[in-house]
Amino acid sequence: MTLLFVEDNLALQTTVSRSFERRGIQVVGCGEGRAALTRWQAQPPDVVLLDLSLPDIDGLEVLSSARAARLATPVIILTARGTVGDRILGLNIGADDYLPKPFDLDELEARVRALARRHRRAADQGPPETESFCGLRVDEQSGAIYHLGVPLELPPREAALLRALLARPGQAVGKDRLTELVFADSAEVQPDAVEVVAYRLRKKLPPMSAKLVTLRGLGYLLKATD
Repeated sequence: MTLLFVEDNLALQTTVSRSFERRGIQVVGCGEGRAALTRWQAQPPDVVLLDLSLPDIDGLEVLSSARAARLATPVIILTARGTVGDRILGLNIGADDYLPKPFDLDELEARVRALARRHRRAADQGPPETESFCGLRVDEQSGAIYHLGVPLELPPREAALLRALLARPGQAVGKDRLTELVFADSAEVQPDAVEVVAYRLRKKLPPMSAKLVTLRGLGYLLKATD
């Protein structure tokens, strides 16, 4: 098993690495978020241990960018920022578990092994077939979007927005949440940027498929055509 440990505290990184390597788990340490993302994409580990307070970009931004890039490696957040808000936000973005600092190494190892087992079982079973909505369906492995079996040719931002809405068809998705998903790789985003993407996507949706509806002050939803 290989772990990617994203932590800027060198002493803690060394302690965890030595302890885990004695238990047969290889640990790759990264002290900065951007370097961790590069390593994660180049050689996906079995589990990622992710600190939130990093010197270059926040750990939640690392997680959001990884999930936007469809990196499915299970993630355990390790942080001294123990507020409920941070915990909920991390889980909503795509973390699989959360362990506040200071933590017990035996407990951390148990969580790592349990998470890796669940992920392997899910991979062996294969991706679930997603249901279509008004003929629209997302391929879970590739992220490609199909309409009546024909792949849609959409720019990355429009595709990200449509995937986010298809995850909750018929339900409103907040503008802030959509902005996080669509612009996960951008440090600075204009307030109306997601509105521009929604406008472009609305014009590219196939005829007789779902409607993209704007809910003033709330966000957007996909609605079945009448």
